[in-house]
Amino acid sequence: MRAYVVHPDIKSQRSRRLPEHGLAEAVSLAAALPGMEVVGAEVVRLPKLLPGLLFGTGKVAELKARMAALDVGLVLVDGPVSPVQQRNLEEEWGVKLLDRTGLILEIFADRARTREGVLQVELAALSYQRTRLVRAWTHLERQRGGFGFVGGPGETQLEADRRAIDDQVIRLKRQLAKVVKTRELHRASRKKVPFPIVALVGYTNAGKSTLFNRITGADVLVKDMLFATLDPTMRGVALPSGRKIILSDTVGFISDLPTQLVAAFRATLEEVLSADLILHVRDIAHPETAEQAADVADILASLGVNKATPMIEVWNKLDLVDPVTREALMVQSEARPDVIAVSALTGEGIDRLLDGVSTTLQEEKSEREVILSFAEGRKQAWLHAQGVVEDEQQTDEGWKIIVRWTSRQEKRFRDL
Repeated sequence: MRAYVVHPDIKSQRSRRLPEHGLAEAVSLAAALPGMEVVGAEVVRLPKLLPGLLFGTGKVAELKARMAALDVGLVLVDGPVSPVQQRNLEEEWGVKLLDRTGLILEIFADRARTREGVLQVELAALSYQRTRLVRAWTHLERQRGGFGFVGGPGETQLEADRRAIDDQVIRLKRQLAKVVKTRELHRASRKKVPFPIVALVGYTNAGKSTLFNRITGADVLVKDMLFATLDPTMRGVALPSGRKIILSDTVGFISDLPTQLVAAFRATLEEVLSADLILHVRDIAHPETAEQAADVADILASLGVNKATPMIEVWNKLDLVDPVTREALMVQSEARPDVIAVSALTGEGIDRLLDGVSTTLQEEKSEREVILSFAEGRKQAWLHAQGVVEDEQQTDEGWKIIVRWTSRQEKRFRDL
């Protein structure tokens, strides 16, 4: 489908990034959707949003002529568009329109592979669709396994009735609860193995999967494409120090991530919440790497990631920066113990990164005496599984255990 991308630059709502970079990201988002051909893109500067048509009537007419000349079938507006604005613009332009949230949902629908991923996307899509019942639903017909926001007529329509959507949401939540319960069992079984979890996080297309493959020798999908990775992947890794860890690759973050998806993908990102160490992978060659890092920090905070969780910034894609910038980056990274510059593509800096992971995980340990009753056998088993028991004596009431653990292990124990 031939698509035209519009990035509204609203004077009263200036974001932390340049509109030209915002447009480039929107074009990349559109290109990430199969069958999409972006034939034009532009920044439209506005003093304020207009409630009826979003843009002024003159701009609407100008865009209509441009789209007609390019034979455009879909317009992607990089920002929120109300149902009324969407209906009016589609009538004016004679094309289908998708806003940023709808586009990201389409991409996620196309990428989801695991049962949980599929259910979470469908739940998020229904939540989004429920707010748009003011419109005719011909634009929401199913096609190619996604949600058909960009599909054509002739296929099964989603219910245009709120009750039908609510019933569907209840059904999906029940199915999701079962899947999440299974994941929790898997997570609980992993906790019995005394291997720390190291989670890769970062802006989409920062190179997390390339780094994951480089460290683990795995073959996770790697593409120069937004949201190439959607479902979490975990692998056991032996560090050069001999220590074993579990490395987790996660979905990439993005600015203005739809709130429905933040909520729906919370379970997918729980590996980050329970991680012993977070590796924040940054595309250091990107012109807005600082803004992307700020977006990642905002999303981690919204997910409730513990601020005490240690984090290493991995400045990736050194192979793409010029020699002068590279020299400056190396000086900066060497001055900060929490920053390591690498190229996941060439392998440069990976040994230094793995040494940094080993050092960070070697937290200071303290010795404590723990008294447990016989009814607390699960806690006693957890301590043994973590390998922190130094001495244990059985008493008439239970166990007196001497443990040597990190503050993180102690916190986990208190939360059991």
